[in-house]
Amino acid sequence: MVQEKKFTPITGWFPLLAALALLVAGPLLVIYGATALERTHGDVGLVHLLAGVMSLLLAFLAMFGFQAIAPNEARVFLLFGAYRGSTATSGFFWVNPFFSKKKISLRVRNFETGSITTPERKDAAGKVLEAKQRSAGRPSKVNDRDGNPIEISTVVVWKVVNTAEALFEVDDYEDFVAVQSEAALRSLASRHPYDSEDHEVSLRGNTAGVCDQLRHDIQERLDKAGVEVIEARISHLAYAPEIAAAMLQRQQAQAVVAARTKIVEGAVSMVQMALHQLAEEHIVTLDDERRAAMVSNLLVVLCSDRHTQPVVNTGSLYQ
Repeated sequence: MVQEKKFTPITGWFPLLAALALLVAGPLLVIYGATALERTHGDVGLVHLLAGVMSLLLAFLAMFGFQAIAPNEARVFLLFGAYRGSTATSGFFWVNPFFSKKKISLRVRNFETGSITTPERKDAAGKVLEAKQRSAGRPSKVNDRDGNPIEISTVVVWKVVNTAEALFEVDDYEDFVAVQSEAALRSLASRHPYDSEDHEVSLRGNTAGVCDQLRHDIQERLDKAGVEVIEARISHLAYAPEIAAAMLQRQQAQAVVAARTKIVEGAVSMVQMALHQLAEEHIVTLDDERRAAMVSNLLVVLCSDRHTQPVVNTGSLYQ
């Protein structure tokens, strides 16, 4: 594994002045040397001529060493294939003109799983014919732990923290991040159910915990690429269209059962309270049969999903 090394380039202002001075002195020396050769045919003219040519050549080579590094950008320097170091300091610098400079962005980036990136196309002259494009993300279709087909997608926020690993350990670190994030999302979705009723971790019921686990899973896969995952959040979660209607009916049935259970619990509590107050305050004394009839009538009134029509007893208690 290639370890990142810090490289400290020198400021570029003094080399720039030196290069400009050589560009000015080179032609003057060439002219003076050529004139001296025509006049005296001596070694002095030849020396000045060679000095002028060398000055122009050095100035030309020095121009390839200047680097302007913007904030949140890095440069990786190679010398004939050997890694020499990386710098992330912004400013104007000068380095060895024989260095190969690789530019890497350290800015925070994000993408949505399922998106397709189209690289830019250039002609033979290097002119950009088609700019780099990225399509909108499409949800991934995967089975959850219970085998139900679901659609899920996530937004991953990441940045490069190790330029050497990002450049040398993987072929294309941007594509590597996209593929590994998709794989981690599919693996996570297959380990948890879409929904759960027994306080089990589920994709819909424990979104925060699932997102933290997803970020950890993606980070494990991207450690070798020098990438830090800042955040991973589920952006889309739904049942697949072929079972969405059936699952909706099941959820509605579960909601109805839960509501009815709550209504029955409340009705039983109210009936118990009514019987207790009637007996405690000696308002009326009921035998077991009349008590059962009263309990039945109260439960029907309290648990019915429609308004009941009361019947007023105008006779005696037992008529």
